Amino acid sequence: MSLTVGVDVGGTKILAGVLAEQGQVHEELRVTSPAADVAAIVAEIVGLVAELATRHRIEAVGVGAAGYVNRERSTVMFAPNIAWRDVDLRAAIESATGIPTVIENDANAAAWGEFVHGAAAEVDSSLMVTVGTGIGGGIVLDGALQRGAFGVAAEIGHLRVQPRGLLCGCGNLGCFEVYASGTALVRYAREAAEAGVAPGLLERAGGEIAAINGPLVTEAARAGDSAAIGVFAEVGQWLGEGIASLVDVLDPAVVVIGGGVSEAGALLFDPARAAFRSQLSGRGHRPEAELRLATLGNRAGLIGAADLARHR
Repeated sequence: MSLTVGVDVGGTKILAGVLAEQGQVHEELRVTSPAADVAAIVAEIVGLVAELATRHRIEAVGVGAAGYVNRERSTVMFAPNIAWRDVDLRAAIESATGIPTVIENDANAAAWGEFVHGAAAEVDSSLMVTVGTGIGGGIVLDGALQRGAFGVAAEIGHLRVQPRGLLCGCGNLGCFEVYASGTALVRYAREAAEAGVAPGLLERAGGEIAAINGPLVTEAARAGDSAAIGVFAEVGQWLGEGIASLVDVLDPAVVVIGGGVSEAGALLFDPARAAFRSQLSGRGHRPEAELRLATLGNRAGLIGAADLARHR
């Protein structure tokens, strides 16, 4: 049986799993991501791969890393939310484990996972939008993952949607992810609490605005808290409008919405779909891309990375 390891490296967690050719995950490990310490991130990845290799015969490793990955799929050149700066991650992992490795952008890996084994498996062109700490994107057109001339295509989180807007982690102002990500969700909720219009959220947080986080907002929204539902509506509005612009450029058959925030389901998806439909140009006179929630959950990135490693 051919087995590969996929590793999904994000701003909050590192997830690793062993994948068979048919897409089954045989074993999975998870650790907290030390996002501010590059050496610690590399050590965690190597540790996970080494541990899995003690129990499985691994032929290759694929790593989905949040950040700009070069065309050679070896170096993470930059990341807004993690301390990557020109890190030759492939060399570090191969040196430590002796296993052939490829590095891919995490959203590209998730897009490929959903394309091969998930929500977009029956189409030939899809767009993946991952909504987590930031926003990532992955594009598959005519069955091929699009990396661009330098390997950094689909960095959709850094499209400018608000001229002279808020500062983004990338250093620019008004980026998409500043308004439509999990980070934005928490900021909106804290602003509402500070303005005195979200008493339920503040109560859940024990009166501490700084204790308001994404899971707390999601729990409150599911319980019917109107302020929390409004926060999701605002994020969904930004998300749907941004997706409409991307669809105008790429014309995919399916847009898959994934990432940690997407686990809120209809709370995010319904306002996003409504905003998408209201902003899509030529609506009513063109085939309309279908918006779908990801089906692989937080495994999409590791599944895609492992499959890409198999076909390296």
